[in-house]
Amino acid sequence: MLGGDGTSSRVANAILKSGLDCLLAVVPTGTGNDFAKTLGVNAATPEDVVALLQHESPERIDVGRVDEDYFLNSCGFGFDASVLEASRSVRFLTGDAVYIYSALRQLFTYRGMQVSASDIRALQPGPMLMVTVSNGRYLGGAFRIAPHASVLDGKLDACFFGDSSVVQRARLFAGALRGKHLGMRGVSSASVQQLSLTFTTPPSMEIDGELRTARSSTVRLECVPRALSVLAAPGALE
Repeated sequence: MLGGDGTSSRVANAILKSGLDCLLAVVPTGTGNDFAKTLGVNAATPEDVVALLQHESPERIDVGRVDEDYFLNSCGFGFDASVLEASRSVRFLTGDAVYIYSALRQLFTYRGMQVSASDIRALQPGPMLMVTVSNGRYLGGAFRIAPHASVLDGKLDACFFGDSSVVQRARLFAGALRGKHLGMRGVSSASVQQLSLTFTTPPSMEIDGELRTARSSTVRLECVPRALSVLAAPGALE
């Protein structure tokens, strides 16, 4: 298929819900291309992907599931969803710069959220800036939001960012660009097979680069192991 994260996600959902064992091959043409980075094809041309089809065997990867839909890369709440919404009005930038610019603006204006999580002892009480639940390592093109995530381990990587001052938000922003935010003040993480998040109202959520509203104030997420057959560059999934 030809497209970005949202198109990849829609095609994957069609495959998974059909019950057919189809191979998903991606030619990246999106903004962030986070899933293509996971597959090691973010710079691939159509000719490159055809060559991979001829020489590489398919790999089966995990997917996430939320509200009966599947996601390939990530599901985010709070700041993440707010940045995605803000990025829709950015017309003068392309690629990773769209999300970086939108995130920088939201550092000063976003208001925190209230959320609780089941079975996450490391989660600190108080308002949260953002919650991300990741299958892949990347978010918004430039951010290594889940640096230890794997699409082969049967787990999702959840990361909880406590709300803070603008200065601390900026530090978290810089840390997330380099994948160095884990262990910073106010950041908690956990590797989970499933997770329930409870909000005060049904939250907006970013799913593979697209914005949706959850069906209820309690959102259940889970990992579906080795559910999808994909084409990846040699060594990309290791």
